[in-house]
Amino acid sequence: MAKWGQGDPRWIVEEREDGTNVNNWHWTERDATSWSKGRLHELLVGITVENEAGRCEISELKQVEGEASCSSRKGKLIIFYEWNIRLGWKGIIRESGAKHKGLIEIPSLSEENEVDDTEVNVSKKKGDGDILKDLMKTAGTAKVREALGDYLKALKTEFTMGMILPTKAMAVQELTVKRKLSENALQIQASSPVALGVRIPTVALHMTELFDTAIEQLYRIFTVKDLVQKFSKSSAVLEAEKGGKFQMFDGNITGEYTELLTNKKIVMKWRCRNWPEEHYAEVALNFVPTLEQTELQLDCEGVPICEEENMKFCWQQQHFEEIKGLLQLTTLNG
Repeated sequence: MAKWGQGDPRWIVEEREDGTNVNNWHWTERDATSWSKGRLHELLVGITVENEAGRCEISELKQVEGEASCSSRKGKLIIFYEWNIRLGWKGIIRESGAKHKGLIEIPSLSEENEVDDTEVNVSKKKGDGDILKDLMKTAGTAKVREALGDYLKALKTEFTMGMILPTKAMAVQELTVKRKLSENALQIQASSPVALGVRIPTVALHMTELFDTAIEQLYRIFTVKDLVQKFSKSSAVLEAEKGGKFQMFDGNITGEYTELLTNKKIVMKWRCRNWPEEHYAEVALNFVPTLEQTELQLDCEGVPICEEENMKFCWQQQHFEEIKGLLQLTTLNG
């Protein structure tokens, strides 16, 4: 399999403002190396295991060498990844209070092997403390493999978001899914393709989340380009003013700010790249101060009914959880 940057240029479609990859026919490719390194660090560092004998924690990502990429051709995703990972762990024996350190080495994480079969080697520096090494070889290895599985799931779903665009046939199929609509929901014929000017059935979403930060800081995370790029781990373009445009997640999310009340409210026209052409949802973010926390209230109207679950995933996992990770990292560094 060709590695990143080695694809035949005749088959690679670059990002264009004037068109898309029609019917997903052409070869498209996205480098996941940088994103993967960040996600592996997030998932692996901080893992803890304990029993009656002691407690161990993965304290450091010492080395992560390799690469990852995602490609699509004829509507099919092709995932490539190959990693050599080395982690540092530390532990303490409950009875004696003695502290020990060691390494975890994952010499070959790749698509050629299942996660459960991935080699995970645990070692310890010289001296006593084998009881901690045994803990890491059993419970620790299980948690490491679980984290690697979470990484692969995110690589195949979260990172590839928007790579497979809906064809006309796919749009028709999605709209034929039977779902009970509210009395005020719009109705269309199931056999009608989604096209510009056609009214489609939509749903409204309401979500709330608590963040351990001041209201001013949370507001900045949604309106300052550098902070958006940090939590999204991708490039972004922001004009945080009424009528200003924005792009996030490498252009997969686009829209326009329609209202901004500093530290109180943000309203946006919001769309995902694979939504029907020119269709936008309205997203309103309300920032509510609580005791030592900030509550974020999200109200969204106009989400295509077939995109409801993707929309929930996007906000819960790619926004809320990533922002919490950024806030935790900022606190630790501070």
